[in-house]
Amino acid sequence: MVKMIPLIRPDFGEEEAEAAVEVIRSGWLMAGPKTTEFEKEFAKKVVSRYACAVSSCTAGLHLALRALGVKRGDAVVTVSHSFIATANVTRLAGAEPVFVDISPDTYNMNPKSLSSALDELFKKHGKEYWFKNPETLARGESPWVGCKHKVGRLAAILIPHQVGLPADLAEILPLAKAANVPVLEDAACAVGAEISLNGGATWKPIGTSIGAAACFSFHPRKIITTGEGGMITTHNSEVDRMVRVLRQHGMDRSTIDRENSVNVVREQYLHTTTNYRMTDIQAAIGLIQLGRLNAIIDQRRKLATRYNNAIMNLKDAIPPKVPSYARTTYQSYVVRFKGKEGKAQKIANYLKENGVDTRPGIMCAHHEPPYSENWPKGSLPESELATQETLILPLFPGMTEEEQERVLTALEDAVKLN
Repeated sequence: MVKMIPLIRPDFGEEEAEAAVEVIRSGWLMAGPKTTEFEKEFAKKVVSRYACAVSSCTAGLHLALRALGVKRGDAVVTVSHSFIATANVTRLAGAEPVFVDISPDTYNMNPKSLSSALDELFKKHGKEYWFKNPETLARGESPWVGCKHKVGRLAAILIPHQVGLPADLAEILPLAKAANVPVLEDAACAVGAEISLNGGATWKPIGTSIGAAACFSFHPRKIITTGEGGMITTHNSEVDRMVRVLRQHGMDRSTIDRENSVNVVREQYLHTTTNYRMTDIQAAIGLIQLGRLNAIIDQRRKLATRYNNAIMNLKDAIPPKVPSYARTTYQSYVVRFKGKEGKAQKIANYLKENGVDTRPGIMCAHHEPPYSENWPKGSLPESELATQETLILPLFPGMTEEEQERVLTALEDAVKLN
């Protein structure tokens, strides 16, 4: 039986194992000195003033929205073409997502779609934008259902950097500024990615808080991993203070602060929230992974280049496009297949049958039950077409030339048959 080539293979070694053992032996397992060290090193890496470690990127997005002032009854503009967490955290923060379409070549938020939505779906009252017809979205699980006050105030724009490719912030940021709302970057896949806002003259790491804040994931499928975990970066001291309070039951003092205090102190609980802390075991692993970040991305880019060169010669196959303003991480390698409906799915099935693991392309949240009533099929055509026509190929550090050749051979055969 042919051994399956996995979609990903976590890049762990003895260093990560020893780092975890060291923390276990120290006796301090929850958020403590290693978490603090990881936050400091991560902030340095992405050139951010602050970095706050949390239990997942989903947790980070939830906390960041709250820290940015999003509350029940508000609206947040985002995309459906993303992992469902992007939409879910909006509702968890009490707001309703208003979806806009993507650019077909980058799979990121289309600035033109955003501009149209602001003009057509919202109306301006003073400095604020309000959703024109809230009754169209106040259904099902929407937080707008049952609100006793007026709903639909635009409170934020939430922008994923899809599969590690930076969104077109140079076009989006002025729109957000004109609407007087903060931009939150869903950078789950984008640690190590870079963006230029001035035509390539200078480059900035994603996470340097070009927007109000950015949130990263350390899930096993991401660029670096701690098993689970996330990080919130920001330049805003009040946002950082708020997410630190919100991540640990609303306590006004961290556990390590209490431990280091000369006197016994009783903490206060300032907000209704939950536990979103990272453990020191995760942080210790993250420090090792962070030290290898540049090497990991270099290898991903080399593997992606080989895929690109081969896939350009396949009929109806489109490799990922990287605009001149972006340097991507290739967190996932997304290939698109034009032609008859269902072609990408048939190719994916053939690959799986022949020892190559794969996944469908990025999902659309508005196809799922919590959102489908508000956003029927056809409402976001580019997002829907991208989901239908794409699949994700194996790409991970340590992938051998032989493994990649097997993927490409199987892909070529699949394309010929379909």
